[in-house]
Amino acid sequence: MDFSLSTLSEKFKQLAASFSVKDGESVLGVDIGTSSIKIVQVKEVKGSAVLETYGEIALGPYANAEVGQSVMPPPEKIGEALKDVLREANVTAKIGGFSVPLSGSLINVITLPTKDHVDLATMIPIEARKYIPVPITEVALDWFVIPEEEAKFLSPQGGAPKSDHSTDVLLVAIHNAVLAKYQLVTEAAAITPRFFEVEPFSMGRASYEHTTAPAMIIDMGASSTRVYIIEFGIIDVSHTIGRGGQDLTLSLAKSMGATFQEAENIKRDKGLSESEVGSAALDFIFAEARRILLTYQRKEGKAVSQVVLVGGGASLKGLKEIASRSFDARIVIGSPFEKLAAPAFISDVLKGAGPSFASAVGLALRALHQ
Repeated sequence: MDFSLSTLSEKFKQLAASFSVKDGESVLGVDIGTSSIKIVQVKEVKGSAVLETYGEIALGPYANAEVGQSVMPPPEKIGEALKDVLREANVTAKIGGFSVPLSGSLINVITLPTKDHVDLATMIPIEARKYIPVPITEVALDWFVIPEEEAKFLSPQGGAPKSDHSTDVLLVAIHNAVLAKYQLVTEAAAITPRFFEVEPFSMGRASYEHTTAPAMIIDMGASSTRVYIIEFGIIDVSHTIGRGGQDLTLSLAKSMGATFQEAENIKRDKGLSESEVGSAALDFIFAEARRILLTYQRKEGKAVSQVVLVGGGASLKGLKEIASRSFDARIVIGSPFEKLAAPAFISDVLKGAGPSFASAVGLALRALHQ
């Protein structure tokens, strides 16, 4: 999404305008998480998105912490890490899309009493003040009209009553402080941000095949797990569970008397089993996710068709089987690299790495057509 209604984002937009994607040009998807940075470079060849390179770098060492730990290094250190992974992955692209965590944004579906797009552009900044709990000057806004066929299934959170002359709009606001941080990071890495996108949208684009039924995405990060229920590309429910992959490692380290790094290596190599990992954290995560799913289904009267597991934690062996005990819906491990053309001999490697690259792949796909 291009955020054009603030001074900061306008600078980004003006700079990016001179770097529009040309046919056959390589573009990047950049996902900056709390434990690592993931990047994916693609280009379009004969109508297909082709994977050129990808890479991941842990942020722990840039904050005097272990690989796999959740950290918050300053922007200059994140920029340094981004430069390093771009170099190690032999990246040549200079433009791309960047993910923004949901915590740095605000999302609402609103209804406005007009179908005229010129009127919408005037009304939305005024209407947005009702839903944004900070001064409008502290955020950058973006919005798009929800198609009528999809809007009739959604429940807008405000605005005028529904009528034949109303329009449903997805409103997104990103804090300028978040964009300021990205400005420092992108400048350090010499990458021009073509757009910024809230991560659930990029994950949804790359993680599964969309159907008419709602889907739940469980994004298992290092420090927390984000749960989203998405219908027609719109986030109906978002929830953060304060436990993630780091908690599994700490549990394993404690039970084995091992260091964090030793436990992290064992977890990645051997995966999950009830005997090895005291799975209280995992049980808590799936119990909370199940509660969210059941609450949604009772409230909306809609069945969730599938539960999609993404994020670094979703790559762990045995996770799908453990998750299946908590949900009646079909369990799917996200396979975002299947959206890209890539050499067959690395298909197994890409399948294993895929869940943690959902956001980066989704960003790269959008960057091809931005």
